[in-house]
Amino acid sequence: MVRSIESGQGAMNSFVVLVSFHGDLGFFVKAKHQNHPIQLVLNRKVSVKDAIESCGVPHPEVDLIVCNGRPVDFLFHLEADATVDVYPISAQIFPEFRLQERNVCAFVADGHLGKLVRDLRLLGIDVCYRHDAEDRELLARAIQEKRSLLTRDRLLLMHRRVRTGYFPRSQRPIEQTLEVIRRFALTRKLAPFSRCLRCNGLLATVPKESVIEQLEPLTRIYYDDFQQCPECGQPYWRGSHVSKLEKRVEEILAQVE
Repeated sequence: MVRSIESGQGAMNSFVVLVSFHGDLGFFVKAKHQNHPIQLVLNRKVSVKDAIESCGVPHPEVDLIVCNGRPVDFLFHLEADATVDVYPISAQIFPEFRLQERNVCAFVADGHLGKLVRDLRLLGIDVCYRHDAEDRELLARAIQEKRSLLTRDRLLLMHRRVRTGYFPRSQRPIEQTLEVIRRFALTRKLAPFSRCLRCNGLLATVPKESVIEQLEPLTRIYYDDFQQCPECGQPYWRGSHVSKLEKRVEEILAQVE
């Protein structure tokens, strides 16, 4: 498939760049561009990042770019015939040259991923979320608080200010949760029931007396051990509702590799 990237500025003799996407990056390439390699006909100098994203693949999904046999970064410019191979984070070659940050453990999620957020918080993962957050707020939090952006908005993930992020492939929350755990190698960082499901705060053990005014009459009688979120004041206890959450945690942990 041949695609053209043209501009009235900086015009030069056209050249061809052959782009191959490896691993699951083909997920982002539209059906009409599924032939590999994709041929980009260029008539101006273009950054390899722009060339890749013109094919539909967001830069936070790319961990390794190999141009004519050698690794390059996103700022590398294409200005002559070239062969480009683009790899996801699972690439096994050139392990010393990676484009995505490692050890990411804090996230911000867009408003369409509420169920994913609940699962991640249930597992103790730090996820900032507001269902009505605008794109500019998501970008600001991601940058200022060094959080990775979780979104199924491809254009948002392509924003030049996004440094690290992930686009969940599945639309099922439990599969999305597993994807995020695997993508960011979070298995050893999981701490179930340590965060507030409402606001993301870290829970603290508190005496019953400090939350008793917030409890229903039967809860006051039958439960003595409590935790509370210091951020929003929400109390937690191991009531009958916890068994359902425990099953959810067990189901996720059983599938984590």
